[in-house]
Amino acid sequence: MRKLGINCGNYKGLDPIESIPYIKDAGFDCVFSGYTTDEYAGRLAEAIANAGLVYDTIHSPFKNINDMWRAGECGEVMLKTLTDCLDSCAHYGVPVMIVHLSAGDDAPCVNDIGHERFTRLVKHAGEVGVKIAFENQRKLANIAFAFEEYGHLPQVGFCWDTGHEACFVRGREYMPLFGNKLIALHIHDNLCEYNGDLHMIPFDGLINFHHVAEQIRNSGYTGTLMLEILQRNSNFYDDLTAEEYYAKAYHAAAKLRRLVDNT
Repeated sequence: MRKLGINCGNYKGLDPIESIPYIKDAGFDCVFSGYTTDEYAGRLAEAIANAGLVYDTIHSPFKNINDMWRAGECGEVMLKTLTDCLDSCAHYGVPVMIVHLSAGDDAPCVNDIGHERFTRLVKHAGEVGVKIAFENQRKLANIAFAFEEYGHLPQVGFCWDTGHEACFVRGREYMPLFGNKLIALHIHDNLCEYNGDLHMIPFDGLINFHHVAEQIRNSGYTGTLMLEILQRNSNFYDDLTAEEYYAKAYHAAAKLRRLVDNT
């Protein structure tokens, strides 16, 4: 049976480590986290292992990700941040690092500066034995560039974010384009309104998760069904305790698994 996962630290008042027991008790198998420092990644990895969970992926930092496409020291600083995250993934046995290629509607265009930096990043991923999953955001050109340049490499794959697709790109679908490269998922719901990135629990918004399940199934992907939900991004869950929130999330993930697997 395919595993169910969730991001840690997504309930107000609980930091990532504090959220681990709730995630375990709800029934999840795997987690992913963001990244700050190698030291904190180590503490988190220990807490995840002690709970009997799998540290499935780490989401690399994306603040200032547009600097990867800009000349100057700022771009080198961003590249160092990403390579540090790759090194932590390798150190703590996390097989996949999630990467944004850009941020916002006014992101820089694909250019030689960014091309060279992402080439170094992908090369480093191969050297340390960690896969990079490029995630869909607003710009088709950026992710199309990434798969045209690096899609043939074993250390490169696709992270499909269902919520981003529904609220950022006005009807475009990414799975028909890149589903054969799928190695990670970010599953969440919203009201399908532009820029309304609410990170709701699946089936609570307007995304058609029967269609989501069909696309996952047709891709041949057999990995974790990973939720990326954020209580703080909306007021839909203010009346739920942490136990209730994680239990509701687990039941939604299990429902999606039944749809994907036709059970």
